[in-house]
Amino acid sequence: MRALVLTALLALSAPALAQEPGPQDARDTVSAYYAAIERGDFRTAYGLWDRGGQASGKSYASFRQGFAATAHSRVETRTPRNGDAGMSQRWIEVPVDVYATLKNGKRQHFRGAYTLHRVVAGVSSNPADSNWHLSKAKLVAVR
Repeated sequence: MRALVLTALLALSAPALAQEPGPQDARDTVSAYYAAIERGDFRTAYGLWDRGGQASGKSYASFRQGFAATAHSRVETRTPRNGDAGMSQRWIEVPVDVYATLKNGKRQHFRGAYTLHRVVAGVSSNPADSNWHLSKAKLVAVR
């Protein structure tokens, strides 16, 4: 009985360990990116890029303008690969197929991958840095 009480007390007093984001979370980030684009929430989509959107290589205005002709978009993600860890950095690649329909009715299909990045929890003073963010994209048109 004494051991049971001690175990319960330790469980209540121990801080909950935050689970590190894994490969499925990276995949979910790419899906969230395209969901934001589809609903026209370009601010959220831009914010899913590393460094507050700067990793997209565009200003917010230019990023938003890049979707001006897009009526719809969706993504199919595949199993993440090439996970890499540095001292306090994590990287992973999420293969994708992207399907877009332009406002003029033209359909497009792109294939490639997004590389995502995050910082190990507790390293940065900004807790959001431990979430996956898009770092770079390599997509090519499928004919």
